[in-house]
Amino acid sequence: MNPSAAATAFGLVAVGELPDKTMVATVLLASRGRPLAVWVGAAAAFLTQVALAVTVGATVARALPAEARDLGTAALFLLGALLVWRGGKEAAETEARGEAKGTEPWSSAARAATAAFGVVFLAEWGDLTQILAVDLAARTGDPLAVGLGAGLALVLVAGLAVLVGSRLVRRVPARLLRTVTALALVALAGVSVAAAFA
Repeated sequence: MNPSAAATAFGLVAVGELPDKTMVATVLLASRGRPLAVWVGAAAAFLTQVALAVTVGATVARALPAEARDLGTAALFLLGALLVWRGGKEAAETEARGEAKGTEPWSSAARAATAAFGVVFLAEWGDLTQILAVDLAARTGDPLAVGLGAGLALVLVAGLAVLVGSRLVRRVPARLLRTVTALALVALAGVSVAAAFA
């Protein structure tokens, strides 16, 4: 394994992912609570995408039309908005019944992780960081090193996004945060639809 290839992949992918739409989506999903579940879902999606990128990524990325990827991403952003809105209503109902906070069912955490996985997984198809991983793996001839460096970078960026999102929930009223998060995810869906038809 080439440490230089791993370090290069880590640096390039970390910088490439910081301003990306998937980081924004992860921040928004984590701001609704269940940050660990969101991080697990996002990190799993990133690691799956890296594994695909360094093995069969070039072939699959060429075979999947950009329009299909963008429309699929839009659908997942809309699903995320729906889950955020419904999750907020369930939390309000639980609080209204006087039940203790933090006693939400496991399925809520599973739903948060699944939403994060789906949004990140589909949004990363053909994304800059995936293309970087494909290119670096091909140029260095060391897909394992590139996969390790890129995977660590993406898991770190997802962790930073979750940290930012979970801090927002302490400073912004929950109802406002839920509304802004749902609207932002709808806006990201709109951007994806526009990209599909551009």
